[in-house]
Amino acid sequence: MKVIAMIPARFEASRFPGKLMKDLAGKSVILRTYEAVKNSNLFEDVYVITDSDIIFNEIVTNNGKAIKSKKEHESGSDRIAEAIENLDVDIVINVQGDEPFTQTEPLSKLIEVFKEDKNEEIDITSLMIKMKDKNEINNPNNVKVVTNNQNFAMYFSRSPIPYPREKSKAVYYKHIGIYAFRKEALLKFTQLPINNLEAAEKLENLRFLANGLKVKMVETNHITIGIDTPEDLEKANAIFKNKKLL
Repeated sequence: MKVIAMIPARFEASRFPGKLMKDLAGKSVILRTYEAVKNSNLFEDVYVITDSDIIFNEIVTNNGKAIKSKKEHESGSDRIAEAIENLDVDIVINVQGDEPFTQTEPLSKLIEVFKEDKNEEIDITSLMIKMKDKNEINNPNNVKVVTNNQNFAMYFSRSPIPYPREKSKAVYYKHIGIYAFRKEALLKFTQLPINNLEAAEKLENLRFLANGLKVKMVETNHITIGIDTPEDLEKANAIFKNKKLL
């Protein structure tokens, strides 16, 4: 089973323009993310997929691998699908470009799900982590997920789900935006139209569910910090400084 990682990376971002090229402890956010994924030693290849000359040059001049997109794309998954169409690969892991604290153990758990799926019934795997802080739960930047008894995703939302009728019984999971796809499932995804749910919440994972793709969620205890805002970048720099990861 050939497994690769791809990191979709746009220079423009509505909430934090140019965030992937911001300085994070002496290196750009995108380079930090690339190095974290590469250093996991889980993949036969790691690529950054981008429409930006700036990001492309950042990676290749630092001895990394990058691919320029040929088309405009609505989502990172669409961008990756274009890149892998003619590649000999079985599983591709999509790591967000603003996740510089990506760790080895959660990625290995996603790969392990496919190794154990002898009948190849699972299309996609992804990560989730429990949330307890009320502000985190109510923050629309934190995507929530609910699952069935086998940990297959039932719905993703920016709203707090489930609704806390009895607050003591509500359990919340934050979706971490790292996906592992079977190649065939990812190529199928790109042929599917955007549905009303995806358009409303601006969450491409709702397209998976609306079209019957099976998304297996894997719980992790590893806290990640995505760089969505300038405040997130400040927190990330503080973590690197305290751990002296320079």
